Amino acid sequence: MHRRLAYAAAGLVLAGTVAAPAAADSLSSLSVPRGPDSPGYQLRIDTARLGISVSRGGEQVLRTASDAFTFDGGVATRVRSVSREGATVVAEADSTAGRPVTLRITPHPDRFDLSWSVGGLAAGQRATHFDLATSGHWYGGGETSEGKAQPYPLSAGVVDEPEFSPASYMMQEPYFFTSKSVGLHVRTAQPMKVALASGRADLTVTNSAEYTSTVFVESSRRAVYDDYIGEVGKPAKSDATDAEFKSPLWNSWAQYYRDIDQDKVLSWARDLQQAGVAGHTVQLDDKWESNYGNLTFDPKAFPDPKKLAGDIHAMGQKFGLWTTFWVNLDSANYAYARDHGYLVHAKGSTTEPCTVTWWNGTAGIIDLGNPQARDWYTGNLRKLMADYGVDGFKFDTRFFDDRCATTGNLTPQDYQKLGADMTDAFDQQGAGIRTHWGNQHYGFVIRAVDADTTWDGLRTSLRRASAISTDGYPFVETDMIGGSNSMPPPTREVLVRWAQAASLMPLMYASTSPVTTVDTTTGKTVVYPADTAKLYADAVQTHAKLAGYLKTQVQQAVADGTPIMRPVYFDFPADHRFDTIDDEWLLGPALLAAPMITAGTTRDITLPAGLWFDPHTKRTEPGGRTLHGYPAPLDTAPMFVRIGAPGWTGLIGALTR
Repeated sequence: MHRRLAYAAAGLVLAGTVAAPAAADSLSSLSVPRGPDSPGYQLRIDTARLGISVSRGGEQVLRTASDAFTFDGGVATRVRSVSREGATVVAEADSTAGRPVTLRITPHPDRFDLSWSVGGLAAGQRATHFDLATSGHWYGGGETSEGKAQPYPLSAGVVDEPEFSPASYMMQEPYFFTSKSVGLHVRTAQPMKVALASGRADLTVTNSAEYTSTVFVESSRRAVYDDYIGEVGKPAKSDATDAEFKSPLWNSWAQYYRDIDQDKVLSWARDLQQAGVAGHTVQLDDKWESNYGNLTFDPKAFPDPKKLAGDIHAMGQKFGLWTTFWVNLDSANYAYARDHGYLVHAKGSTTEPCTVTWWNGTAGIIDLGNPQARDWYTGNLRKLMADYGVDGFKFDTRFFDDRCATTGNLTPQDYQKLGADMTDAFDQQGAGIRTHWGNQHYGFVIRAVDADTTWDGLRTSLRRASAISTDGYPFVETDMIGGSNSMPPPTREVLVRWAQAASLMPLMYASTSPVTTVDTTTGKTVVYPADTAKLYADAVQTHAKLAGYLKTQVQQAVADGTPIMRPVYFDFPADHRFDTIDDEWLLGPALLAAPMITAGTTRDITLPAGLWFDPHTKRTEPGGRTLHGYPAPLDTAPMFVRIGAPGWTGLIGALTR
């Protein structure tokens, strides 16, 4: 029996509530007893000013702020009555806007459903506000927007996401969890606003008449994760092949940005092969097209794309293309798509296409809610495959934009599913797509958003990948190794350290050649020192040695949703030293990754309890302590194998041969 359905058998006790309305100045509380798979909790409704607090084992683990529930023009205030509807507690409150607010809480053994609405008010904004300090550190939510800091934990900095949406380009998920093992799943298919600052978390839904959510109350953060995956689903498969997990994907973006042509790409691919860092696929990124959305090669830059594909194939690699769902107004395909009704409409119109600005101009968006539009678009992709030998695609941009109108009764979240269904029919070549908001079951590879070519960019990309993984997307990779944010190329040290960190993740996503690259801010060629390619190749070889171990972790992720790259506290829940450590993680149950992600050649490494084998020194280290000043010269990426964990013997053999 699922835990959620077991509350009737759990001996639920309700105190301070009665079948008839209670006095307005009373406190309403309920107690859910401990069960075989749940820790139990106590919940209290504040009736002086509507709010809730949750305790577990005598410790307060969640509390709303003083203005707990707000809406367009109002705040819930004094509770007038509390009653019962079966297991559901119903509190009726006044508001500053003179409208009644109804709060409904339905308890279950390891969670409770929380929803509230405002009488007589049409859909609009509904916000629930939480006190941060009560629940410890906050995590989750996915990526912060490009150009904004990614705090770790989220509550350690400022988060301001006014466009936190199913349609966002960011990997965002309406799910948060805390160091006190509480999780919050906001159930909405509409855009949100998310802010964490000044000691409070403000979670706002839009275009909604009701705020609906589930709050998980568990004994560990991993149990909260399992609860959430039980709601949204685990990967049904891995979209990436064994080869894509074993070696890098090479994409042209950070190497050349838009200044690409056939000769440059072929020279780049040959340099990578000669340097011993080649991977499974070479992809052309932005500006292989004659115009954005034309889905035709620029004949000046690529006079013989079929030959280019053949040359890449002759190197033993696949050939791929970047593509977008956005069609620029100066593209020949724009007029065709517009005239055939293949573009999403502007709000308030049933005929006028919606136009949006993006990083490459002004465009319309293919309407995936129109089957004819989808078939036309995918037909163009299949023609590229048939005519030129293209093997797959890096799908980019969003599937929808909140500035536009949806088709029929579709929601922005529906467009995520439509896009995922469409792209799932193609080889995504280890680049995956940026799909979120409940799309875990597809099993796509997920790449972190573009990051700076700096130490800060490396740290930020790792934080983003970790957030994505703990949102239920286990097949993660950083942004392109070395960063890709239209900046000068990374230094030798940043490039090598980034490759080392990526080698200790599920997949490696690469672009900047460790041989020679281009500073697109100056147009000058950058030649890296001769040993850079060797150091990069060592990282690629380390990742290849993990292939067998990673294959087992992929199978585990498909079996039960276990994240491959995960915070150490998932496996060591009582070790709160790891609550704020962002430069160590577990890769599966047996490998602790502790790469250098700052300048320098030494670092402190925190070891969890147990015995840990160091592949570099061939020594066994006792855990539960910190190794101070661990030597990590540029040719060393610190890592430790957990003796006794599943897969540990094979790992030691692979890493020491």
